[in-house]
Amino acid sequence: MVETLPGLLLPFLGTSLGAACVFFLSGSLSRGLTRALTGFAAGVMVAASVWSLLLPAIERAGSYGRLSFVPAAVGFWGGILFLLLLDRVIPRLHAGASRAKGPRSRLTRVTMTVLAVTLHNIPEGMAVGVAYAGLLSGSPEITAGGAFALAVGIAIQNFPEGAIVSLPLRAAGKPKGRSFLFGVLSGAVEPIFGFLTILAAEAFIPAMPYLLAFASGAMICVVVEELIPEAAAGERADIGVLFFSVGFTLMMILDISLS
Repeated sequence: MVETLPGLLLPFLGTSLGAACVFFLSGSLSRGLTRALTGFAAGVMVAASVWSLLLPAIERAGSYGRLSFVPAAVGFWGGILFLLLLDRVIPRLHAGASRAKGPRSRLTRVTMTVLAVTLHNIPEGMAVGVAYAGLLSGSPEITAGGAFALAVGIAIQNFPEGAIVSLPLRAAGKPKGRSFLFGVLSGAVEPIFGFLTILAAEAFIPAMPYLLAFASGAMICVVVEELIPEAAAGERADIGVLFFSVGFTLMMILDISLS
């Protein structure tokens, strides 16, 4: 279990470093830059969902023969429905949005902004956790390099997410230290859910294909519902498309070259 700690903490480190931008930059990110960073994050998550999670889930279920797609399909839908459920029970406010989503709440705008990014980070933590759980279980479909590549890819895309939380808070008048703290807290769920996923997976090793696909579905739900619309909103949607492609290509290269 100890050998998984660097991988579990890498995404959290990426978020924290991004949040630290508040100490070096003034004001919030421009709309074009936010669109580019969001598109990049979406590309990384889609590539990770396919190469690091969904394909290994199908390979792991090879004994099913022609029905090897069943665990991947069932797990994928489980992840989608899980995130849609969280959408309904967690109030959140995305950066730049005027209205909150989810149930009505008396929470402050700052708190709901942090909750929005935190919701994105839950499936990312689960994805890293299930990858390392597969590695610990001796799954030949998941290598140490592949699990580490997933952690690195998510850490890279978490850097802009940390900045997207802390910089707007600072621009709204919050102290630098408090803005940084909220950015860090938004990523704290990743190692927590990663560790919990490892514990759950170790207890249900035969369900590994379902867990891999579950994490994939949860990440795809975040991408389709939140990241892609944000990246493509307004004029110059091509910026989001280009950076989506950059993120997708980078994650694909990392997964293939390190596996």
